[in-house]
Amino acid sequence: MMEVTIKDIARIAGVSTGTVDRVIHERGNVAVEVRNRVQQVMRELGYQPNIMARSLANNRKSLRIAAILPDYRSDPYWVQPKEGVERAVEMVRHYGVALEFHYFPLFDPQGYSEKIREALATQPDAVLFAPLFLAESDWLIQETTRLAIPKVMINTRIESADALCYIGQDSYQSGVLAGRLLDFGLQDGDSAMVLTLDKGVRNARHLLDKQQGFKDFFGRPESKSITIYYEDFEAFDDDKALRQWLKTCLQDRPRLNSIFVTNSRAYHLAAVLDAETQKRVKIVGFDLLEPNLQLLADNKIHFLINQNAWQQGYLAVMALVNHLVLNKPVPSLQYLPLDIVVKENVEYYLQMNR
Repeated sequence: MMEVTIKDIARIAGVSTGTVDRVIHERGNVAVEVRNRVQQVMRELGYQPNIMARSLANNRKSLRIAAILPDYRSDPYWVQPKEGVERAVEMVRHYGVALEFHYFPLFDPQGYSEKIREALATQPDAVLFAPLFLAESDWLIQETTRLAIPKVMINTRIESADALCYIGQDSYQSGVLAGRLLDFGLQDGDSAMVLTLDKGVRNARHLLDKQQGFKDFFGRPESKSITIYYEDFEAFDDDKALRQWLKTCLQDRPRLNSIFVTNSRAYHLAAVLDAETQKRVKIVGFDLLEPNLQLLADNKIHFLINQNAWQQGYLAVMALVNHLVLNKPVPSLQYLPLDIVVKENVEYYLQMNR
């Protein structure tokens, strides 16, 4: 028998899921007629609220979470985990969950450190963070351990951290996957580029893991003989500079016909390639951002690997609630699927996150 959900009750009763939630948890103003209708549907479907969870929620004053994330206004990728966090908090607010964002400048380790201190000064019950800068993240990990504050990592995994869990991609395997996708269009003697469009990322663990995965795919004994170039380009938002740099790269490397962009900025690359080069060079990038999606539809980006950024934020909050409120076990390593998205199947993935 399939489990009855709040959505099922809302659909049959003709009300919102929020109204059903208020009826179940006996909070908020709900008209008597509406309450009776919802309760009747619950009885007919045999729905039983989790009495233990409700008791725990009512007995706990609050669960205060500090979310330390890059400023979403500086990069569209970070909008998705932010929205996932917000949706999760909305779903579990009746458990006394409250969350405060502490946004740090995306390319500023010092700004990241300042936001860590700001967040910890609020004495949160738990921390959710994206450890983009390793040295500064090590301090955060040590300090939260000293203060006995549970923590969840998203996006980038630090293996030595004593975090409650990591939720996100397997960066190494995503590099392997990118290699396999591009391999179909490569011949012996061709070359491929691993390109990072970012600033100050030479010690970013997740990007290094992607590079290693890509390298190892083509390092197998049975692999074709492919030359791999590794490049970082920091002025990625300067179209003129990026166009000229790419032109030089392609002139110097006439058999370069595949590029793996290691983050969500493939749209910067694809947008500056001329029409002839776009036909020759195959591009693999990450994430279902609007500019990436447009170029995917135009056949200028050929594959996108979906890192499920929205789910990272959502599941991170749920992990903390399960651990601290519901006393449920939480897997320490939660890799999300690496979905291969092309123009023919992209709509299915977009519907999943709506």
